[in-house]
Amino acid sequence: MRRRLVITTVVIAIVAAVLFGLPIAVFGQRYLQAGRFERIELDAQRVASAVDVLLEQQRPVTRAAVAAAAHDGERVLVWHEEDLLLAFGPTVPAAESISAEAVSRDGVRVQVLEPRSAVEGEVHTLWLALAAFGVLAMLAAAALGIWQARRLSRSLVLLADAAERVGSGAVRTPSARYDVPELDRVAEVLDQSADRIAEMLAAERQLSQDASHQLRTPLTALSMRLEEILATDSPDVVREEARIALGQVERLSQVVDRLLTRSRDTHSARRIVVPVDSVVDQQLAEWRPAFDAVGRRLEVLGVDGLAVSAGPGTLGLVLATLLENALHHGRGTVRVRRRSAGGSAVVEVADDGPGIPEALGQRVFERAVSGRRGTGLGLAVARDLAEADGGRLELISRRPAVFAVFLPQAAEESLTSVSSSGPLDGAETSRNRKRR
Repeated sequence: MRRRLVITTVVIAIVAAVLFGLPIAVFGQRYLQAGRFERIELDAQRVASAVDVLLEQQRPVTRAAVAAAAHDGERVLVWHEEDLLLAFGPTVPAAESISAEAVSRDGVRVQVLEPRSAVEGEVHTLWLALAAFGVLAMLAAAALGIWQARRLSRSLVLLADAAERVGSGAVRTPSARYDVPELDRVAEVLDQSADRIAEMLAAERQLSQDASHQLRTPLTALSMRLEEILATDSPDVVREEARIALGQVERLSQVVDRLLTRSRDTHSARRIVVPVDSVVDQQLAEWRPAFDAVGRRLEVLGVDGLAVSAGPGTLGLVLATLLENALHHGRGTVRVRRRSAGGSAVVEVADDGPGIPEALGQRVFERAVSGRRGTGLGLAVARDLAEADGGRLELISRRPAVFAVFLPQAAEESLTSVSSSGPLDGAETSRNRKRR
C-alpha cells in the first residue's frame, strides 16, 4: 500500500507539472521573443531619431553620437537615401538573427539586428527553471507521499491489531484516533462493536455461571434419590423415591427454562398463579433429609392459602437458594414464614445462626461475594429471578439473618381456577401422577 500511495502521488505531481509547465513554457518563450523584438524595434527608432538630430545640426553621423541609443551586442546599419552612413556592432548573419527597421521623417532608414542565440539563451533559462521547479515538486510530492503512506499504513496496522484483539475476545482499551475522518469512523464503529461483543460475552459467561450454580442443587438432590432407590429392595420405597425423583427432574427442567428465558428477555417470562403452600411443602420435603443429617429442624409458620403471580419455578428456585444458604451458613432451626404485605406475598427464611457479618451487609447480593467458601452466585441469581417477575429479595435482618422474597400476590379466585385446571409446580405434577 505504501508503494502504491507514493507512486500515485508522484504520478499526480508529474501530470500536474506537465499540464501547468508546458503552457507556461510555450507562453514564456513567446513572451521573451516578443519582448526582444519590441526592444530591437525601439532601439531602431531611437537611432533614427538621433541621426535626424545630427543631420539637422549638420554634424557628422558617428558611432559615438548614436551608440547610446542602441544596446551592446546589436548590429546597427544606418542609410540616408541610398548611402550607408554608419554601420557598427558585431556582424550577425541574417539567417541567424532577428531584426527591426525604422525610418525617420527625414528619410533616414535604420536596421538593428541581434543574434537569435541571445533570445534562445533566455528561453533555455526559462525551460531549465521550469524543469528545476518540476523536479522539486516531484521530490516534494514523493516526500509527502512517503509521509502520508507511513501515516495511513501505521493507522491501518493499529486498526487491524484492534480488530484482532476484538476477534480474540481479549480485554482492550478503546481504539486510538488518527485525525483522518474515515479511519476515525472505522475506529468508532470498531469500539461500538467491541462493546457489544463484550456485553454478549459477559451475558454468556453470566448465564453459564448461573446455570452451573442453579443446576448443582437439583442434580445433587436427584442423585440422592437415585442412591436411595439403589439401596432399597422395597417396591413401595422405590415407587415413592421414583415419584420424588420425577418431580425433581421436572423442577430441573424448570430451572433450565427459567435461566434461558431470563437470558433472552427478562420481560417475556410467562407468569402463572403459583400456590405458596405447595412450593414451600415441596422445598421442605427436598431439603429435610439434608437438615436431618446435620441435626437441624425445619419449621413452617404464618398464613396459609397465599398465592403469587410469577414465572414457573421462580419461587421454588429462590426458596431453594435461601434454604441452601441457611444450611451452609446458618445454625439451629430454620423457620419459613408466610405472610401478606401491601399486595405482595412474602416468604421469609430465618435461622439461629450468627447472622451476616457487618462487613458484608447488603453486599451478600453481589456476585462473587460470599461469607464463607462458596461461589457467591446464589443470592445474586435469586435476586435477579425475583426482580424478573416484578418482585424482590431483601435482607430484612442481619442478626439473626432473615431473608424475605416478595412476589406479587394473586387473587384467591385465580388460585382456585388455575389449581382446578392443571398443575402449577413440579410437586403438584408429581402428586397428580401418584394419584393416576
